Parts: sequence; structure tokens; C-alpha cells
Amino acid sequence: MINYIWFFMIFLGVLVGLISGNGEIISKAIVNSSGSTVTFIIELTGIMCFWCGVMKVAEKSGLTDKLSKILKPLLKLIFKDAAKDEKALGAIVMNLTANMMGLSNAATPFGIRAMEEMDRLNKDKEKPSNDMVLFLVLNAACIQIVPSTIISIRAACNSVNPGIIILPALISTATAATVGVLCSKILQRYF
Repeated sequence: MINYIWFFMIFLGVLVGLISGNGEIISKAIVNSSGSTVTFIIELTGIMCFWCGVMKVAEKSGLTDKLSKILKPLLKLIFKDAAKDEKALGAIVMNLTANMMGLSNAATPFGIRAMEEMDRLNKDKEKPSNDMVLFLVLNAACIQIVPSTIISIRAACNSVNPGIIILPALISTATAATVGVLCSKILQRYF
């Protein structure tokens, strides 16, 4: 459905531009935006490679392991069934740790594994367990210690200080995660 909406908006915009005599401006805009998009993607790829390298160093140095040791006792408090299963809890910890370090693409396999492990523990296969819902909320609203993707985008757009986003991102994501967990726990009692 969204494809039809986008097609309609683009088609209507081009049609109105052509009718109003702005066809040349439209074609120049398409060519210019295509070139700048390719340049932006190349710059972003380079910066993302840098941050992935930094995060790999953090992983090899044991920083992510230390972070996971801090997270485990907290996660045992909020997860009911998954906290009792070491495989499920391990996958949850690895997913959240990777997300906290801004490596959402590295977190995805751990997130899938965590959901599979929690589904194995789920008694009612027709609907997700409370732990699965809570994990989804935490995954979507994960605390960002290093928002590497946003820093990379800001750097690619020639920001004067791309890292200035770290503290506001930390505050906003911590708030979102806290509210998400509280809402999940409250709603678990009713559904």
C-alpha cells in the first residue's frame, strides 16, 4: 500500500511540475539529487566502517563483556522466564549491548536468536510472551551510549561537531527505555 502512496505522490508532483512549465527544473533536481545521494552514501559507508572498527576494538578489549556483566543482574529483574534460561538471557544481553554501542546491524542476529530462544520458552505459541514483548520494546527503545549511526550521518553532512549528539541521545533513549519498560510491566497485568 505504501508503494502506491509514494508512487502517487511522485507522479502527482512530476505531473504538476510539467503542467506548470517546470520540467527542466525537475530534471535538473533529479540529476543533482542522484549525484549528491551517491556521494553521501560513499561518505556514510566510510564513516560507518570506522565506527564498526571502533566497536570491534571495544568488543575485543572486553568492554562489551563488561557492559553485559552490568546488564545481566538488571535484566534478571525485569524478564520473568527468559532470566531463568542462560541461552535466552545471553542472546538478549548481546543484542542490547550491541544496540547500546550503536551497532544495530550487529545486534540483529542476536535479536533474532533471543526471540527464537524466548519462543522456545513460550507456552502459548499463538501469541508472544510478556518477555518477548518486553524485549521488543527494549530493542526498539534501547539506550544509546554511542549513537554511531547518527554521528556518522552528521559527519557525512559536514557537521561542525558530530559527537555533540551523544549526551542528548543518551538522555532521550534512557527516558524512552524506562517509559517502555514501565508501560510493558503495567500492561502485562491487564493483557
